[in-house]
Amino acid sequence: MSFDSALGALNISASGLGAERLRMEVVANNIANASVTKTPEGGPYRRRDVVFETVLSGAEANDAPGLGGVRVAGTVEDPSELPRVFNPGHPHADADGHVAMPNVQLPVEMVNLITATRAYEANLRVAQSFLELSQSALALTRG
Repeated sequence: MSFDSALGALNISASGLGAERLRMEVVANNIANASVTKTPEGGPYRRRDVVFETVLSGAEANDAPGLGGVRVAGTVEDPSELPRVFNPGHPHADADGHVAMPNVQLPVEMVNLITATRAYEANLRVAQSFLELSQSALALTRG
């Protein structure tokens, strides 16, 4: 058993921790921009989602790839329709008095934040369990 394969569980957990941390940051950014009607690119803010992809490790004994964790493939903008609100006094209102608002829905973002937090906590528990088991194994080898 190689040293890398012995740390496989810890590496998978660490990749999940990093991916979920980024997901929480993107959700926080969505919440922070929930009322931004004009971005530097022009137009209202569009919510973003994080896209994950699996990482496969090298071939195992049976020539099947093993799991190697997860990585962030990127962030994508949500293409859903932007809600329009009637507010003729708003500086970004069109000729009809409507303002295009961001497509951020706070309840959806809160659910995404909770699921990202729970996934982060689960990965952290796996890493902690791995370290505890490693310490127990070392203690057994000492005597």
